[in-house]
Amino acid sequence: MSRVVQTGLAGIASLIWACAAGAQEAGQDGADLAKKLNNPVAAMISVPFQFNYDSEIGPERDGERIQLNFQPVIPVPLNDDWNMISRTILPIIDQDDIFPGAGSQFGLGDITQSLFFSPTHPGESGIIWGLGPVFLVPTGTDELLSAEKWGAGPTLVVLRQSGGWTYGALMNHIWSFAGDADRDDVSATFLQPFINFTTHDAWTFGVNAESSYDWEAEQWSIPVNFTVSKLVTIGHQPVSLGGAVRYWADSTDGGPHGLGARATITFLFPE
Repeated sequence: MSRVVQTGLAGIASLIWACAAGAQEAGQDGADLAKKLNNPVAAMISVPFQFNYDSEIGPERDGERIQLNFQPVIPVPLNDDWNMISRTILPIIDQDDIFPGAGSQFGLGDITQSLFFSPTHPGESGIIWGLGPVFLVPTGTDELLSAEKWGAGPTLVVLRQSGGWTYGALMNHIWSFAGDADRDDVSATFLQPFINFTTHDAWTFGVNAESSYDWEAEQWSIPVNFTVSKLVTIGHQPVSLGGAVRYWADSTDGGPHGLGARATITFLFPE
């Protein structure tokens, strides 16, 4: 493991430990917030910092990657009946030896920006949904951290919440329409089925599969995440602390294999 990756992981552990040391139980209000956090189109500002570590990358499985996803979620009320939910994913990537001779790269990856238009209240069936566009923005600072293509397509989320359970799926498809003509076109489907259970004391246990299919290469990537998180308060600030173990059920020849790990710190700003 590279020194940069080791330092990054140590920093992640220190930050989570510091948050946990100052945390207090959030009570029933915390359980309600934790359940709301499971809803991707909830009308609540949240600011997640998601740290991911994967290894066995590349044809010789010598590579490794640590990736911080900054993922702010901002609801914008449109009227009494509709909200627009902005969900941004900005990756910061440190990777090493992802293929023979690749060396190391550190910098920004490409932004994925989703805009969901969602009813303010669930329907009579209890179904919660959001539909809108998704955009790929080539903000990568290195050619090995970016597709170097502009892309767009539709995105959809459908879920239901009952008792402590939240279950549903988030999906999108992105086609490239501009960018570096020498780079491969983008035509990729993302599908994330998920199921979570939140307890009365604000613990959440879940499983999801962040599956993607590359229609150009005709290859699947299927990481399955087993997650646990706890909603706590630090002072008066609600914070969700979480972790996950990831298993790559399927991957491209140049992608990660085996097991990965995730740690998440999410700051919540309820109304």
